[in-house]
Amino acid sequence: MKHLAVALLLATAACGGSSATPSAPSISAEVDIVDTAIAAGSFKTLVAAVQAADLVDTLKGPGPFTVFAPTDDAFAKLPPGTVDALLADKAALTAVLTYHVVAGKVTAADVAGLTQATTVQGGALTIDTSSGVRINDATVIKADVMASNGVIHVIDTVLLPPE
Repeated sequence: MKHLAVALLLATAACGGSSATPSAPSISAEVDIVDTAIAAGSFKTLVAAVQAADLVDTLKGPGPFTVFAPTDDAFAKLPPGTVDALLADKAALTAVLTYHVVAGKVTAADVAGLTQATTVQGGALTIDTSSGVRINDATVIKADVMASNGVIHVIDTVLLPPE
């Protein structure tokens, strides 16, 4: 679980920054999810969260992982104090981060045939492809950012596991 959460945070960091529509970093698929996120520069909050949850080594592992990575702008949409509260509660932070990670490499082509996916956290994500791609309440704004140990899909909203 720890490894998956790290992958998610790193993937988020690799996929973008604070722009509304982050572009894929010009990094080859030879780089892991964490380094891809760091290089992108638009996932500072996600990377910080992955580091705080001690998930970096996990997300640098062999995987493969699929990370639905929220941008910095997605984190900014959370109610005031939410990010700080998560950073202060490692168990809650890990649950949120691992809720963004699915075991295996699930590309955009694969997602088209799915209605649900089980996360590393254990919860289920609802997938709707009727108009673009939605994961629960989040919209995929950039798909298929390839990394050596998986794939990152950039999303515009932080996914919160059901309580």
